[in-house]
Amino acid sequence: MNRAELADFLRRGRARLDPSDVGLAPGARRRTPGLRREEVAQLAGMSVDYYTRLEQSRGPRPSRQMLTALARALRLTDDERDHLFHLVGEEPPRHGTVSDHVRPGLLLVLDRLHDTPASVVSDCGEVLAQNAMSRALSGDAFARPPRDRNMLRRFFLDPAARDLFPPEDVAEHARAHVANLRAVAAARPDDPEPAALVAELRAGSEEFERLWAEHEVAVRRRSTKRFRHPLVGLLELDCEILLNQDDHHSLIIHTARPGTESHERLQLLRVVGLQDMSPQGATP
Repeated sequence: MNRAELADFLRRGRARLDPSDVGLAPGARRRTPGLRREEVAQLAGMSVDYYTRLEQSRGPRPSRQMLTALARALRLTDDERDHLFHLVGEEPPRHGTVSDHVRPGLLLVLDRLHDTPASVVSDCGEVLAQNAMSRALSGDAFARPPRDRNMLRRFFLDPAARDLFPPEDVAEHARAHVANLRAVAAARPDDPEPAALVAELRAGSEEFERLWAEHEVAVRRRSTKRFRHPLVGLLELDCEILLNQDDHHSLIIHTARPGTESHERLQLLRVVGLQDMSPQGATP
């Protein structure tokens, strides 16, 4: 691990970004260009102390998961992400396979959607990035352990995850999840990731096993969802799913129709739902 080169690369990557590039408010006047260390740490879901030590050439060797988070926080290109992995002595993710790396252009779109919940999710349900409104609506995926960042795993194995939806809507969500995962598994027969997720869910959830046996297939696209939010109440939102076939990623956007009660509540969520998400106390 080349600590000095890693520290320099991180510092330069931080200096070239403005807060607006990553969906953050400019805040007070800055003495130096770029993001602050605490902002990069926030975006990467790590402690400020940990990130500071990396920039000071005295940090521990980052895990592959942490490298992926740093690449996403610093909006690195594929080549820059590979360089980051090489500096730590890790082999970069193989090209042509499904990656957790979200392209900077897609993250730029995500950050510009400041008034509506949006997230980037893999076709197997891994949450890869969220904007602030998404965290306010459905919770901060990156505050949970890595295994709990998969929407399907949480939906079928964690009963609390279903509290987000009205009880009468849960069965429809379950069927849609299973039908979409079957399409993914069939499209990627040689990839162990969807096969392992299917095996885990079949073993851990009787409901999933029953729905899997029905052999329904449907790729998720546009739909209307209802959310139960503890602060603003029931929200009925239109869900648009924009597919990126090359990376097996989707940009999921939730919007409310203007003039509806849900639209008013979504605007209220933008105010009250973000009040505790300051850089000092939040992780993305």
